[in-house]
Amino acid sequence: MRRCVARRCCPVSKILAETIKTTVSENSKHAWEELLTFSFKVLHVNKNESSKSLTAKIKENCHHNSPVHHDYPQHSFNNRNIYKLVESKVADGDIRGAARIIFSSDVVAPNSTDTLSALTDKHPLPAASLVLPDPPQPSDLPLKASAEDVLGAVMSFPNGSAGGLDGLSPQHLKDLLSNDCNGTRDELLKQVTSLTNIMLAGEVPTNVIDILYGANLCALQKKDGGIRPIAVGSTFRRLAAKIACRAILTKLGKDFSPLQLGFGSNSGCEAAVHAVRTFVERRAGEVLLKVDVTNAFNSVDRGALLTQIKEKIPETYNFLWQCYNSPSKLVYKSNLLASSVGCQQGDPLGPAIFSLAIHPIIKKLNSKLNIWYLDVGTLGGDASTVLADLQALTDDLKTIGLTLNFSKCELFISNHVTGCQRIADDFALIAPGIKIIRETELQLLGCPILDQSFDEYVNDKIQNFRSISDRLLNINMHTTYSIIRHCLFVPKFTYVLRCSHLWKHPSLLLKLDSLIEDTLSSVFNIRFEERSWTQATLPVRHGGLGIRKISSVSLPAFLSSVHNAQSLIESILTPSLGTIEAAHCTEAKNVWLLTCGNTDPPANLCSQKQWDEPLCRLVRNSLVDTSTSAAERARLLATAEWESGLWLQAVPSPSIGTLLDNSTFRLATCLRLGITTNVPHRCRCGTMVDSHGHHGLSCGRSAGRIPRHAGINDIIRRAFVSVQVPAILEPVGLARDDGKRPDE
Repeated sequence: MRRCVARRCCPVSKILAETIKTTVSENSKHAWEELLTFSFKVLHVNKNESSKSLTAKIKENCHHNSPVHHDYPQHSFNNRNIYKLVESKVADGDIRGAARIIFSSDVVAPNSTDTLSALTDKHPLPAASLVLPDPPQPSDLPLKASAEDVLGAVMSFPNGSAGGLDGLSPQHLKDLLSNDCNGTRDELLKQVTSLTNIMLAGEVPTNVIDILYGANLCALQKKDGGIRPIAVGSTFRRLAAKIACRAILTKLGKDFSPLQLGFGSNSGCEAAVHAVRTFVERRAGEVLLKVDVTNAFNSVDRGALLTQIKEKIPETYNFLWQCYNSPSKLVYKSNLLASSVGCQQGDPLGPAIFSLAIHPIIKKLNSKLNIWYLDVGTLGGDASTVLADLQALTDDLKTIGLTLNFSKCELFISNHVTGCQRIADDFALIAPGIKIIRETELQLLGCPILDQSFDEYVNDKIQNFRSISDRLLNINMHTTYSIIRHCLFVPKFTYVLRCSHLWKHPSLLLKLDSLIEDTLSSVFNIRFEERSWTQATLPVRHGGLGIRKISSVSLPAFLSSVHNAQSLIESILTPSLGTIEAAHCTEAKNVWLLTCGNTDPPANLCSQKQWDEPLCRLVRNSLVDTSTSAAERARLLATAEWESGLWLQAVPSPSIGTLLDNSTFRLATCLRLGITTNVPHRCRCGTMVDSHGHHGLSCGRSAGRIPRHAGINDIIRRAFVSVQVPAILEPVGLARDDGKRPDE
């Protein structure tokens, strides 16, 4: 399905609004069928059918009653196609999607009977004892969305999000609602809002809900040989669910906190890690138990789900009753499966309603530490109490269709406890196969907890990246820069940097910083010296490339996280430890104050940028103050001006002329950082050219001057044309009689 770029939006937006209007007014099976096949009739084109442009084909589809297209090409994803797809994703603004493609280790499971059987097992039949609550009553007041709610929810979809069975993707709606053409945007938003409110009211015809609330299904191969099902539901259904999520977020967040941190908790994941580290380092308990629920979202009893929904969030009951009171269709290749049990995959409300279903059970646990992040629980305290809670969990979860996956459960026994083997044996009786972990293995939600666990964690990350880093060499440099800046290294490590005291391990930070330098040197074919490397790792606003050192960001990240999560950490730990500060917080503040001299702590202690800014200024000022020449000082001051870094902020897109070729990007980077670009030589104009290559910017015989001049003229002309101001490039009749150019 093709994206609706600006020149195609007007006719598509108009016909989609009309189709939705008919669906809302008639609300019949036929009207919904017309809507659910819209993208197959209007947005699907066959490249081989004619020589017309893509825009012309889509406009033709809009003005004719096109049949539903079924001619989907079979794509062959060899390495060359993958690298082209990566560059295309970045050009469309989906940088995260591009990074997932190039670095993902996921493998699509083979289309075989074994895969189909595994998918069927992942979606079991409902239990014979299933009892659903009463359906909604006419007197029930459903949630109602405004146009602002709908627009906000549409724009919150990540770029590149896929579409469901109807083929209409969130990106289609984002494009259509971002471009106004003769008032079609407002009309489309009005009709989408009306359609959303029909869904929220639970008034969709029953003979279309299994498709509307169904999903496309694909299967990925896990490293252990298992199958991971990925389901993508309808955009309209996900849109309604997003609006419902936003409406219940605050309410459920208060109910769940501090036991459940997976929905409605600000910095819940970070707070859980900080709290567990503080609990363990304070030796507040004998054991720490991590439990994992088997196939949790696909197995929870829908009767339990709907009962809790009706009681706790009745405003969503009309909508969710239609979603979950009967099976919906899952389409895998040419096979049809049924989603009859559990939360439907890809449902934005899934985390909320799953947490609702298990909340009555986990509230009854008695361990000192009791934290849950969706289907992963962490219990800590006296061995006997935690053991009793494990038994209670095992029994009570069965009442709502869930079982613990003992092979993925982990038990950590504090080293100050005696009788460790006896404790381990007691837990193994209830949970056969439970893993006893050491200090070097203790992690929570993907983050190392204790100092002993950092070495192995960081070394594994470095080894994994080195094994795939050569893939970056096959992509345009400018595109690679965008991926590195937004998705690798500091962005990839931000969660761990915020949750852990990695700043206390300088040797590991040096390893990570060296990895960044080696990668940039290889990808950009640049040899960094100490000063150029220091400048490169500053933010763009301070004259750098915006690719930060891990060592520079680790301390500000940690400080902002512990302050942001402090109130939640206290809520978790106060019942067992009293009012307490997160582990390593005071030490981190002292290190920051010592580094920054007389600088006061930031006004907003939760802002990572405000903790980071004084450190960046120190580095930049040091570079300026120690400049070896007036030219270097001028360059450093100039690169810190906001205009000088705008080219680094632009999305590298060939369609809008912002993609730099490899040579241009490398030269621009070298000029910004003061890196040598060439061997000294004599220019054909007779002037000596030094190793920094500045002469080419002013040489009268430089081949790049005229293309740059023409490029700027073209950009200005296109800008005028885009706002319907007539513009002609160098019109006839402007030449002067004295031979001078008009701009002289």
